[in-house]
Amino acid sequence: MKDSIPNVKDSIPIVDTVKKVDTVKEVIWKMTPVPEKDMGNVWHSIFRPHSPIEGGNTEVRDTRVHLTLLPAGGYTLQTGTAAIISGNAAFYTDRSPNGKMSNISSSVTYSQYQQWIVPFTSNIWTKGNKFNIITDIRYIKYPSSIYGLGGRTDPNKGYTINFSNLKFHQTIMKSLSEDMYVGVGYFYDKFWDIKGLDKVSRQTTAQMKKELGKQEVASGLAMRFSYDSRLNQINPKQGTYYNITYRSSDKAWGSDSTWNSLTIDARSYVEFPKRSRNVLAFWMLDWMTTNGVPPYLLLPSTGWDDQYNTGRGYIQGRFRGKNMLYFESEYRFRISRNGLIGGVGFINIQNFSSDLSQQYARIFPGYGGGIRIKLNKYSDTNLCLDYGFGQNGSRGLFVNLGEVF
Repeated sequence: MKDSIPNVKDSIPIVDTVKKVDTVKEVIWKMTPVPEKDMGNVWHSIFRPHSPIEGGNTEVRDTRVHLTLLPAGGYTLQTGTAAIISGNAAFYTDRSPNGKMSNISSSVTYSQYQQWIVPFTSNIWTKGNKFNIITDIRYIKYPSSIYGLGGRTDPNKGYTINFSNLKFHQTIMKSLSEDMYVGVGYFYDKFWDIKGLDKVSRQTTAQMKKELGKQEVASGLAMRFSYDSRLNQINPKQGTYYNITYRSSDKAWGSDSTWNSLTIDARSYVEFPKRSRNVLAFWMLDWMTTNGVPPYLLLPSTGWDDQYNTGRGYIQGRFRGKNMLYFESEYRFRISRNGLIGGVGFINIQNFSSDLSQQYARIFPGYGGGIRIKLNKYSDTNLCLDYGFGQNGSRGLFVNLGEVF
């Protein structure tokens, strides 16, 4: 009889209260916000440990200018070892919730290959986001390798050329409706002192041979249409960006040849998972020659987009053609809860038309990962250190101040 009575203890499920409490604590810990930190806070805690640290609400919009300066040494596939001084300034002209962050960036780079790279770029939003003024000025003095046209070129048979380049692109965009803009710009590019440093080879196309020892000027108007719902272009966390640029280079504007190009740039940013502050980002770039033939050094090419960021995993200029199709996806995640350290993983593919035809050759993938170090929590500026891999043993380090896209 005693044996037939069930053991009450065995028949009632036992709840692991300790584990349950720990789980609740973990959830609360994850949901409790922590103050954002950047390298300024780290510097302060090391060298001024007894003075209070300015907290600052990173969500509050003010009209102060937030500066980020970075003197550093580095190494990339294109420059080798290089000394770099870079900086950006970020600010709001409008304190409303929909006000977009304006930014000005510049740097000076000198490399072991005696390269000089001096860009100055700005993206200014006026009050109420009524106008968007975009400036892109760059001076480059380069030895650089070229590998021929299309996707069937040998990575071990590059041809080194030297040249100087001045770029001046200025655009003014007017708001049509919320986040939608249309505008006109003037684009000027000049290449001079174009010299071959190696023996002429098959990689030196007939077009490039004609340009050696000369200068090339491309000058003309550009029409732009864009939709931009991002609030911060330095480090986008949300929104969508579309930009269509039609460029006309005409002898009437001082250009050495007449040609037209069309660039379609599309980007999207999604928080994933929700409320994680991690971001899944997508980027598509179509860069096409619609009429005529641009100078060789202005043909669509790896790493020669406006920000020089396409094709992580390959050296700048590795592929070149009349048309370029490009896609990249990147996952950005926090490593530290305070945002000081983060990481990314990325994949990309690129495809170029063969020679100067419309026929596309092979698809070339790239992939890799990197670390993010928060330099300025107010502008959300990161130091981006990425290592990328491509085909045929291509690999290298890629450095940016601000996100790649």
